[in-house]
Amino acid sequence: MADGGFRFVSPAATKERSTSMSHIYVIHENNEWTAPLRVEFERLGLPYREWFLDQGTLDLSSTPPHGVFYNRMSASSHTRDHRYAAEYTGAVLAWLERHGRTVVNNSRAMQLEISKAAQYAALNAHGIPTPKTVAAVGRDQIVKAARTFAGQPFITKHNRGGKGLGVHLFRSLDALAHYVEGDDFDTPLDGITLVQEYIESPDASITRCEFVGGEFLYAVRVDTSEGFELCPADDCQPGDLFCPATPSEEAPTPRFEIQKDFAHPILERFRGFLEDNGMKIAAIEIIENASGDVFAYDVNVNTNYNADAERRAGVSGMGAVARYLGEELTRQTEGVLEASCALS
Repeated sequence: MADGGFRFVSPAATKERSTSMSHIYVIHENNEWTAPLRVEFERLGLPYREWFLDQGTLDLSSTPPHGVFYNRMSASSHTRDHRYAAEYTGAVLAWLERHGRTVVNNSRAMQLEISKAAQYAALNAHGIPTPKTVAAVGRDQIVKAARTFAGQPFITKHNRGGKGLGVHLFRSLDALAHYVEGDDFDTPLDGITLVQEYIESPDASITRCEFVGGEFLYAVRVDTSEGFELCPADDCQPGDLFCPATPSEEAPTPRFEIQKDFAHPILERFRGFLEDNGMKIAAIEIIENASGDVFAYDVNVNTNYNADAERRAGVSGMGAVARYLGEELTRQTEGVLEASCALS
C-alpha cells in the first residue's frame, strides 16, 4: 500500500507495541465522532489504528494486515468535503473481504448506509414495517410522487441521508411545488428524493434502538418537537441543527433519554435484519403512531452516542463497542495462532 493511501493515527502506547501484532482498524472520516472511541480503546489498553478515508490510493495487489476492521463511514461524509469517502470505503471493504479479513459492518452494510431505499427494501424483507415511500429521480417527478399521498401530509428526504438532509414536512402539493421550483431546493447527492408518508407521533418523539455485536444494547427516546435533525453525537458540526449535547435554558427537558428497559417484539426482527445485512454495530430508528403501530424509518451503521444521556443512565455505548471489538480481536488472534501451530 502506498504511503499516501491511508492516513494512520496511532497513540504512542500502540506504537510501542510489536508491529507484527494485530490491531483494531477504525475506518472513518470524522475525527470528532471517533474521539470517544479512542478514549475507550485507551482505557482498555486495546491496540488500534485509524484509517481516515477521504482520499488516497489503494493497491489492490497488496495484502491487508491482519486485524479487525470496524467500518464507521457515514452517509453524510460528503457534507464535510469528503465527497468520495463512501465510495473509497466501498473499494477498501471489497479488498478486505477478498482477503477474508474480519469486517464489522461490511460492504453490504455500507450499501444500506448510503441508500434509504435499499434500507427499506431490506427491512421489509424481514417483515419490518416502514412508512409508505416513493422514490423520485428528477425535480419534475417529486410533485408527481407526492400526488400518491392523496392529500395527506408527507415529508421529503434524501435517499443518501444523514444529518437530516433534505428533510421537509409538507401539507399540500402547492407548498411542495413552490419548494421544488425554488432556488432553495436541496438537490440529493445521488439524484434520488424520497417522498414519504408523515407518521405523526402522539408525544412528538422517536426511539433509537442501539445494537452492539448484533445484540440490543439500549433504546433512546428522542424529542422531535424541535425539528428533524436527530443526531445524538456530542460534537456536532456547525451545520447540524437541533443536536444539543446538553439541555439548554429554552429546553430544560433533556432531548435524549435512555430507556434501558425498553422491550418490543420488533427487536427480534431487528436482530435478524442486522445479521443478514452484515451489521454488527448499528442503530435503527422507529416511530409509533397514534394507533400504536411501529415503523422503522432509518438505519445507521455509523452510530453515535450522547454522553450526557449515557451519564444519567450509567451506560456507555462506545465502551460496549470497544469491548466487543476487543473480543473480536482476541478471537481472531487465537484463530491465527491455532492455524500457525497446525502448520508448524
